[in-house]
Amino acid sequence: MKSLVYFFLENMALIIAFMFITLKAKNFVVKSMTSLWFWLSPFVAGFLSMSVMINGFVYEGMRLDLREVPIFIISYLGGWKVGLLAIIIPSLYRASLMGPTVMEGILQGILLPAVIGSLFYRKNHTILYPFINFRHMLVGISTYELLKSIFILSTTPIPVHIVIVFALFSALVVSVITLMLNDDTQNIKLRKQLEFHSNHDPLTTLPNMRKFNHEVQLLIENKIPYAIAMVDVDYFKEFNDNHGHLNGDHVLQNIGNLLTKSCRGTDIVARYGGEEFIICFSNVSEMGDLSEAAERLRKIVENHSFSVEGKMLDVQVTISIGISFSVEGKALKQVIKEADEALYLSKERGRNCVSYYESSFS
Repeated sequence: MKSLVYFFLENMALIIAFMFITLKAKNFVVKSMTSLWFWLSPFVAGFLSMSVMINGFVYEGMRLDLREVPIFIISYLGGWKVGLLAIIIPSLYRASLMGPTVMEGILQGILLPAVIGSLFYRKNHTILYPFINFRHMLVGISTYELLKSIFILSTTPIPVHIVIVFALFSALVVSVITLMLNDDTQNIKLRKQLEFHSNHDPLTTLPNMRKFNHEVQLLIENKIPYAIAMVDVDYFKEFNDNHGHLNGDHVLQNIGNLLTKSCRGTDIVARYGGEEFIICFSNVSEMGDLSEAAERLRKIVENHSFSVEGKMLDVQVTISIGISFSVEGKALKQVIKEADEALYLSKERGRNCVSYYESSFS
């Protein structure tokens, strides 16, 4: 009995160590090859299942091991198609070992966990970033262990106490892997949230200047022409005084959405600070195209009816825009400064208009 427990502990350690290495490797692979990882996962699970069988516990000619654990997990997360792919490697290996219980070993240790795991598969499950409902998973693995135990006891001379230990260790390992997967998914989710908040404005969720500068530098490195537009909400201080800061926040959020939706996908819209936004129009070289785009943005905001909590605001909100075009060798900071000067010119002209830093177009 002691040797049996020791064997299952070895199997358990192998599976957990393999899963730990796999999760770490996934974080590097998924970044660039998401689809590859999805289809690679079942074969990784199959390889792990085979690895567990290599040092199986032999009892009166029958091999006992925890081969079903990776098969059940991958089928539970990916469904029957993934499960079928996962059983290929361990099935071929088990068949190559021969022995009097080849078919029984394949049916109860490889095919059955794939079937039961697939039955408990849910559409919201994902192989890449799984978050498993622990109770639902326990019901699934318990169902499999019950059917497997009945199958073993009715077709083999293995004692009841060995079958019970077998089932307990299998369920224990599945539970540990579930906790590992959930913890990994939580860490990834938290890391993505931190990354998002470090690069985006908390009020409007637009990119902040850190993100904006990074994206524009990529354009500069690739020698893509661009223009910078500084956008200011007209008389925003008076609006806040008259309608409250909460309504002012809603207006900024709405303007951020309007600017983003009205720009091209290649343009970059960010919050500059306060009531100011900044836009990078990428791959522009014609003054006419830029003027048309800027004037369209101004009119969209001017004609938009702003509402807060379903109530229309009885005030027209407008924006002023200042634009400067990049030229080779000019630093981004200089282009932004010129656009800010053009914005100041728009304010001097009475606001709700578009002005240009003339020398940048000469």
